[in-house]
Amino acid sequence: MEVRFAMHPSQFKTLTTEQIRKEFLIETLFEYGKINMVYTHVDRVIVGGAVPTVEALVLEDGKEIGAQYFLERREIGIINIGSKGYVVADGQKFELDKKDGLYVGMSTKKLEFGSDDPSNPAKFYFVSTPAHKQYPTEKIDIKQTEATHLGSLSESNERTIYKYIHPDGVKSCQLVMGMTILEPNNVWNTMPCHLHDRRMEVYFYFDMPEDAFVLHLMGEPQETRHIIVRNEQAVISPSWSIHSGVGTKNYTFIWAMAGENQSYSDVNPVPMKDLK
Repeated sequence: MEVRFAMHPSQFKTLTTEQIRKEFLIETLFEYGKINMVYTHVDRVIVGGAVPTVEALVLEDGKEIGAQYFLERREIGIINIGSKGYVVADGQKFELDKKDGLYVGMSTKKLEFGSDDPSNPAKFYFVSTPAHKQYPTEKIDIKQTEATHLGSLSESNERTIYKYIHPDGVKSCQLVMGMTILEPNNVWNTMPCHLHDRRMEVYFYFDMPEDAFVLHLMGEPQETRHIIVRNEQAVISPSWSIHSGVGTKNYTFIWAMAGENQSYSDVNPVPMKDLK
């Protein structure tokens, strides 16, 4: 588990491209037969990826979280972006096709990831946040999630937003999580952009070919920076930063939030004229 610390926006302004990437970009989440994780001190969120092959992978606790087991005081949201697989939570097995999700509540003692076909494995992307209340573990079928169609081709942002974990759907202590799928020939996300002072966010981009990328924008609205994000990479976005992007072609991204509240609409819009 890699550990990263929080940063003040005044320090962010002084960073080079290499330093920005080191602090905020998560480049390697998926490796065959491994679980990779990044612990950020921004709201103590853990971002991870698991690719089980021949043997199932068990999510272990570590000294970084100071618990007897991983979910002793945490909850977790999981979305499979690979081939068919399964997650076993305290003996209960959940089958997950591509883009199906799973919420696992606090106090679950054992969590295992497995693939139906080791030669064509599942890829489990997950985000874990601290929790103080236990909510039921629940599978999230993408076909049964709340879906909202937004944007237009003229604005290059026609997309469908799927809400997986949120107050009006699968409930959690503080985690909010979902997926946005852009239609072909659409490339912009979250523009006009916004801030949300009471929540951090993580964006995970995927379903891109090897030679494609997203130009992810971050920083304070009056002094923005960018990160080139490739397929299956994630960006940590502190509450003071915008989080928007434009791709070389259409793509899909998973968004996850943690912080003071779970209100999806609790945002501070940034007028387009104020961006610099």
